[in-house]
Amino acid sequence: MASTSPEPAATETGDSVKIRRLQIADRERGFLPLLSQLSSCPDLTESEFAACFADLAALGDDHVILVAEDPAAAPERRILSTGCLFVERKFLRGGGKVGHVEDVVVDAAARGRGLGLRVVRRLVEIAKGAGCYKVILDCTPELRAYYAKCGFVEKGVQMAVYF
Repeated sequence: MASTSPEPAATETGDSVKIRRLQIADRERGFLPLLSQLSSCPDLTESEFAACFADLAALGDDHVILVAEDPAAAPERRILSTGCLFVERKFLRGGGKVGHVEDVVVDAAARGRGLGLRVVRRLVEIAKGAGCYKVILDCTPELRAYYAKCGFVEKGVQMAVYF
């Protein structure tokens, strides 16, 4: 699923960071250690990662993981930010779609550079291009202002059951 607007060129943003879809080689570029800054993310073997990658890739454009990569960084720390969009198909609104943004994280050493904002905005563009009538996410109260900068407004209450 292509974005409806192109990513600004590196010269326009002042850095070499590119926003793109997750690639299987990103395991070696620091993707899993980055996710562990968000929540528990045990290291996966190469074959476990490949199997998970294949499962998610099979979902096509209904499950998009973006990364912000700095090709100038050390090879094992090139992935600086990530975020995920999954598209839920519904009976409501005539078979409408809802985009869910999940697993947004920016490497602690790269925060303050607008990378998370770029990833989230791109995910929202992808959702809009896919015909979603809304995009939702859950966040902690401390991140309300951050996601407001991304265009989100507070709605309702999140509830959860964990296993």
